[in-house]
Amino acid sequence: MGRGVVVAMVGTDGSGKSTQARGLVGRLNEAGIPATYLENAGGRPLWNRLARAVGRRDGVHLFGRRAYPVLEATVRWVALARAVAVTRLTGRVGVMDRWTWCQYVIMRARGDRGVGLVRAAYALFPRPDLVCFLAVRPELAQRRVLERGIDTEELAHLTALDAGYRALPEFGSFTLIDGNAAPATVAAALDRAVATVTGRRVTVTGTRRDSPVSKP
Repeated sequence: MGRGVVVAMVGTDGSGKSTQARGLVGRLNEAGIPATYLENAGGRPLWNRLARAVGRRDGVHLFGRRAYPVLEATVRWVALARAVAVTRLTGRVGVMDRWTWCQYVIMRARGDRGVGLVRAAYALFPRPDLVCFLAVRPELAQRRVLERGIDTEELAHLTALDAGYRALPEFGSFTLIDGNAAPATVAAALDRAVATVTGRRVTVTGTRRDSPVSKP
């Protein structure tokens, strides 16, 4: 793993990407496999707080339908560049919370223009060594989003995001993880998937070993 390994977690909001990514990094480090958690957030909670502070509804309302996707895509581009640099320079496993596909899917779900331009701007980034899609029922994803208390999501939007991921040309190459399962079961599935690119198995105490990992 001299050049580093990039593992990307993708899926709708509420699928458990952040929680599972952080847990995976902890388990890898405990197993003696140097790993780093890398976030690829677009800054929505920050932009929404800023918008409300000046009397606007949200970030889109503050910056406008054209400027907001540009801002969001730029923030994610910088995060992706950092992720690639960290993994390549340190030789660590970089577990990325979201990847380029997340931006394409959310732009299409919102009806934004410029998806082709964003794809072109992101084309320089290498494909991750492993892409794990956490598949979750939109109803469950919505409940999780509400429970964390940071923001809210409409069921229709989450449904559109899930459909958007499944419509991606690259979706068939993603490793499908059943995110509806108990957290420990999901963790065990991720550990087995990651072992295929690190060459080392991570032991998760007390988790089932029959959790589903499959190609869609």
